[in-house]
Amino acid sequence: MTATRPGEASCVIDSPFGKLRITADDHAVTRLTWIGEDDAPANLAEPEHPLLARAVKQLEEYFAGSRRDFDLPLDPPGGEFQKAVCRAMLEIPYGRTRTYGDLARELGVAPQPVGQGCGGNPIPILIPCHRVMAADGKLGGFSGGRGTETKLALLRHEGAILI
Repeated sequence: MTATRPGEASCVIDSPFGKLRITADDHAVTRLTWIGEDDAPANLAEPEHPLLARAVKQLEEYFAGSRRDFDLPLDPPGGEFQKAVCRAMLEIPYGRTRTYGDLARELGVAPQPVGQGCGGNPIPILIPCHRVMAADGKLGGFSGGRGTETKLALLRHEGAILI
């Protein structure tokens, strides 16, 4: 477990989609990022922070296929528009997808800012930006892990795309 900013802690876990760093403060999970093998600690200790321990347990259940919904307080950093995009993504059910245009209509904006909001999602997987696709059925972008390869793997994991 590592300290980040005052009041925050983070830990690193192995996942089927790469090593992940989870960051939380005393109230909520604030970030989830993919890290390179060279950036990861040699030993992955159990987190002492209670919220991180809950997040690790729920992510492990998700990766094992026994969890579809997360029950964690989330506080993504960013402005009000970023938070609105994150709230819209949280409404997309496990194993389902929506388009950038769908979210744009819901938010009353153009699709491009929604795409930027999805790309700026600071808590991927927990806030499922991987479930947002382009209108033509293409994957669109993904800023985590190995990009669209990771997005496709997450969608396959959820049974949303069977290619």
